Amino acid sequence: MKTAGKLVVLGSINADHILNLDAFPMPGETVTGTHYQVAFGGKGANQAVAAGRSGAHIAFIACTGSDDTGERIRAQLVNDNINVAPVSVVDEESTGVALIFVNGEGENVIGIHAGANAALSPERVAAQQALITDADALLMQLETPVESVLAAAKIAHENHTTVVLNPAPARVLSDELLALVDIITPNETEAEKLTGIRVESDSDAERAALALHDKGIGTVIVTLGSRGVWASVNGEGRRVPGFKVNAIDTIAAGDTFNGALVTALLEDKPLDEAIVFAHAAAAIAVTRKGAQPSVPWRNEINDFLSQQG
Repeated sequence: MKTAGKLVVLGSINADHILNLDAFPMPGETVTGTHYQVAFGGKGANQAVAAGRSGAHIAFIACTGSDDTGERIRAQLVNDNINVAPVSVVDEESTGVALIFVNGEGENVIGIHAGANAALSPERVAAQQALITDADALLMQLETPVESVLAAAKIAHENHTTVVLNPAPARVLSDELLALVDIITPNETEAEKLTGIRVESDSDAERAALALHDKGIGTVIVTLGSRGVWASVNGEGRRVPGFKVNAIDTIAAGDTFNGALVTALLEDKPLDEAIVFAHAAAAIAVTRKGAQPSVPWRNEINDFLSQQG
């Protein structure tokens, strides 16, 4: 018997080295930054933290290196209400690293060294079969080996665990994997990569959603930045607008949205209400610097929503 609202997140863990600049450097140019910080990140960990802080019952399947950074990250994840028993420590490997520049508009460019994330193999996934089988939902991204994402999706699909895929960073995915997905949450770039349809308007988002429905995915949520999302269930779509805030740093905005969205869905909130909850969480996150430091707690999301009323 499944306990209500059990979530498993499978994904990456990184230490983010973030430098704020007025403008991104041109090739060969050196620019001086205004603010430097090291913060914990990685799409998997960010989404796990967003779920943990917003109230989910969550376990996290991931890998860190056998270094001091990995130890500190695991300790922090526990503080964020996450079961880290399934996080493997990979000997003689470094914890993943992301080098991030943020410009004056809050946009970012990122380079990643996978490190221990590359060791999240199908074998490590198979070792967590019971955890995935017992969960209500499995949330994944694409910063870990895609064959492991596929292995986890197969286990979940066979055991009626809802498969939620945030297909980021953008890449082409097999029809085999897409057919196992119940809910997919691409942004415009990722939707184009998956469907070949350039997304610049609501009608484009609708066409991309229909193309993903044709691959067997029941719920498609195309995130449209400040314009909100295009939400489509079995071909019936509409735009759900977001909240207008003064963004200073969009790192982890999408991850915060995904973690909060799945948390709300596991509480049996209707889709539109779950999206508004996730929009609120992301809106708070973009007003703060860094990945995990920007992710709000449940009481902050509730306060934000009550002020919108």
